Amino acid sequence: MDANEEFKKGLEGIVAGNSKICKVDGENGRLWYRGYTIEDLAQNCSFEEVTYLLLYEKLPNANELKDFSAKLAGQREIPDRVLTLMKTFPKAMNSMECMRTAVSALAEGEPDARFAKMDVHMASALSMTAKFPTIAAYQYRLRNGMELIHPDKSLSHAANFLYMITGKKPTDVETRSIDMDFVLHVEHSFNASTFAVRVTVSTLSDMYSAMTTGLGVLKGPLHGGAAEAVLAMLKEINDVGNVDAYVDKALANHEKIMGIGHRIYKTTDPRAAILKKMAQELSSKKNDMKWFNICDSIEKKMIKEKNLHPNVDFYSSVVYHMLGMPNDMDTAIFAIARISGWSAHALEQYSDNRLIRPVDNYIGPLNLKFVPLAQRQ
Repeated sequence: MDANEEFKKGLEGIVAGNSKICKVDGENGRLWYRGYTIEDLAQNCSFEEVTYLLLYEKLPNANELKDFSAKLAGQREIPDRVLTLMKTFPKAMNSMECMRTAVSALAEGEPDARFAKMDVHMASALSMTAKFPTIAAYQYRLRNGMELIHPDKSLSHAANFLYMITGKKPTDVETRSIDMDFVLHVEHSFNASTFAVRVTVSTLSDMYSAMTTGLGVLKGPLHGGAAEAVLAMLKEINDVGNVDAYVDKALANHEKIMGIGHRIYKTTDPRAAILKKMAQELSSKKNDMKWFNICDSIEKKMIKEKNLHPNVDFYSSVVYHMLGMPNDMDTAIFAIARISGWSAHALEQYSDNRLIRPVDNYIGPLNLKFVPLAQRQ
């Protein structure tokens, strides 16, 4: 590496490419999808609308949204061969491992990406976006010995997912909550999983390989797996009166408080602010403020002690819990939303591609004296 080049561990602050999809302002806690603020989109748009925006670079009109929603709803069911495979999965198999394997199986018979046109990539993106909730719901019910609930085309993307998990048609509040959560998780610039998707696509691999890559990266506890860790932490604390002692001990031992702090945001994550209100509303309606109050207490203490704020995973853990989602599905729910963002980035990478191939800063030895095998100690 040239002496004038600066090495940044974890590529922090390194600009890795141009994109028209998402803008993150970490200093001021602002977020835009294709120029629209996250606040406007979360309050006014469905997941289907935002997915259309990301994929087609504009918000849909009423007819476009109707057609697009119908197209997604019509592709929710997975092939019999994939369901047969899923039935062989061990019950202890992690939901993300299941999703990763099932998505690989979906790719059978897909055209070679080297020769595929953009409309083929788009078709793959829409198919996977429609099927991700089905894979997650089927895996949940299979591992719990429950009868499968097949997709309902009359329901929205969000409502159908809740229905397939719980077996009950969700209320308007429940539907709006998971729909808004999907919108908040759908995209976030060159995060770890999205960048990994773009690296895979840059080799001219196919969309299914790219999404499998994204799932593998998202699974990590420092990325999508954080929401599961947050709820586990809340259950360990168990009472708002235990927060101070728990946090003090963790900080003294230099342990991470899950869901607190973000590489980019230096103030409150705007998504966390919206999710906090949602978590409070759901907790109030369920008459169970315990977990929200623990979160709120942790947030206040971490801001006071370290000036660190919640990220998107912190209050989403409470939202999922209030909606009756099993804890080990939190990351899968993240993936159900993020598939749209990954797809938009994959399409953008295909459209103006160059193989992503950074260089490393070699810090090992050079010119070692070679010793024949017989002479080595």
